[in-house]
Amino acid sequence: MTLQFDKLTPNLIVNDISETVLFYTQKLGFNLKMLVPADTQKMIDVFEKGKKYKCAMICRGEAFFMFMEKSSYKSEMKNLNSSNVSMSGILYCDISEGIEEFRNDLSAKGVKIVRDIETKWYGMKEFYIEDCNGYIIGFGEKVK
Repeated sequence: MTLQFDKLTPNLIVNDISETVLFYTQKLGFNLKMLVPADTQKMIDVFEKGKKYKCAMICRGEAFFMFMEKSSYKSEMKNLNSSNVSMSGILYCDISEGIEEFRNDLSAKGVKIVRDIETKWYGMKEFYIEDCNGYIIGFGEKVK
């Protein structure tokens, strides 16, 4: 039997789950998959403004992100607290088509574009944004 990986879901540490969920759903068009309210071990799928959450998962197509609130991360991942866990990289999402319209929509919604659309030598048209937590995300469409 050959081990197969089904998907990769980055789990990003954030200060505010609510702010992050609203950014990704309202500005980037992701769908909420689940939330874990603070001080519970229960998954729900309905977001309520003003409520505190410790974890969330969102998706758009096959792109998934999980977010963990910083203090919850420190509580649940005690064995990693002594190490300096951080991400040093850029997240990248392939999109099938409509990159110009997507970029324009994000700009109109006030999303910070950190590198505008360019067609690269490797056959991708791409641009990069900064999310509400300072993470950089690139979006690329294969040049046809």
